[in-house]
Amino acid sequence: MPPAFRDVVPEYARQARGLAAQLLALLSEALGLHAGYLQRDAGCLDGPSLAFACHYYPPCPEPWLTLGTTRHSDPSFLTVLLQDAVGGLQVLLGGRWVDVPSLPGALVVNIGDFLQLMSNDRFKSVEHRVVAVPPGAAARVSVACFFRPSGAATSKEYGPVPDLVKPPEAPRYRSVTGVEFLDYYRQKGLDGRSALDHFRLLV
Repeated sequence: MPPAFRDVVPEYARQARGLAAQLLALLSEALGLHAGYLQRDAGCLDGPSLAFACHYYPPCPEPWLTLGTTRHSDPSFLTVLLQDAVGGLQVLLGGRWVDVPSLPGALVVNIGDFLQLMSNDRFKSVEHRVVAVPPGAAARVSVACFFRPSGAATSKEYGPVPDLVKPPEAPRYRSVTGVEFLDYYRQKGLDGRSALDHFRLLV
């Protein structure tokens, strides 16, 4: 880790984990569960759980020929994104791409695939992409915190929360271990298809 980051990153990670815990409590209650369900009972913050991705997008001479990052959703419970003022992040909303404005001091929080699976589609994983930076613009820099199974937690099975699939509601996904989901996601690549479709049940 570069020396300039060695004091900042651990503190940022600590604060990001605290934010994720608060968000998971609110999302638990939104599902009609007790506030500690997703963090403690479901283990959404078990193990290291946090992966950093620092992105640098330099200006592109022909931005109309490429993308910074292609269409995808994240293999996480939550993703907390810090982006600079350059912009470029877009989300798929109602079948069209919508710019996500960069607001000073604000973070972008995305629901990830694991949380869509566990909520049995009550929460939707956000499909997003990054457009290329045009010539003459400043480079785009972003820092994403992915809260997903890691370490020993990858061997744990994740499936729809039992309280959310009581009759007449049926589970829409089969249970899957963290490592199986993440391996499939990496093997599939960012091809514009949701990894969730691979684990969806026919109901």
